[in-house]
Amino acid sequence: MEPLPHILVVDDDREIRDLLARFLERNMFRVTTARDGRETRKAWQAGHYQIVVLDLMLPGETGLELARWLREQANVPIVMLTAMGEETDRIIGLEMGADDYLPKPFNPRELLARIRAVLRRTTEAATTRSGGSLSQCLYFSGWTLDATRRRLLNPDGAEVALTGGEYDLLTALLDRANRVLTRDMLFDLLRGRQAGPFDRAIDVAISRLRRKLEDNGRNAQLIKTVRGGGYVLASDVERR
Repeated sequence: MEPLPHILVVDDDREIRDLLARFLERNMFRVTTARDGRETRKAWQAGHYQIVVLDLMLPGETGLELARWLREQANVPIVMLTAMGEETDRIIGLEMGADDYLPKPFNPRELLARIRAVLRRTTEAATTRSGGSLSQCLYFSGWTLDATRRRLLNPDGAEVALTGGEYDLLTALLDRANRVLTRDMLFDLLRGRQAGPFDRAIDVAISRLRRKLEDNGRNAQLIKTVRGGGYVLASDVERR
């Protein structure tokens, strides 16, 4: 039998930790919990985790600081839990490369769906890197996206690191090149849900991706902003 996926749940609320541990274990996950940065570091050294569920509002060391530390240890997927209305923390979390976020209070079933979606993307990436699918490369404006290895190469051939969310956003744009995609359409493609009227997560993700593509600034030419509409990847795409 394959080992159960191991999840590290970090939250200072004991009731939430216990609830999530019981719920996730019933749904075929192995769960370790921690209440703060010290316990998280101890748990990290003692185990191997496929994903981390991390509350941003932690006592002492903040969740954002802890997320930065986790990113230095490994490219482990992170699902962040944020207080309802704390948009600034959510945006900073996404800029740091969080794979998904969920505002509190939340339904455990929705968190389970998010965890499974992130793990599915991670598994698919590992499969393609190991040669589990036919090679395919996408060429656009001098850039190359190797879909087999999930690698982005700049016009000079140097690799540009992408988070899982950035890769998914870029492929969504490339698959629909020269078509205007609204924020709601992008949310639906990437997360299967609609954006709230004040949710800037897509804008943040686009800004981060533009920096990776050296397309930042007021006059972005590759990923263009359509006023009142959304975004469009303005380039022809060749697939080989």
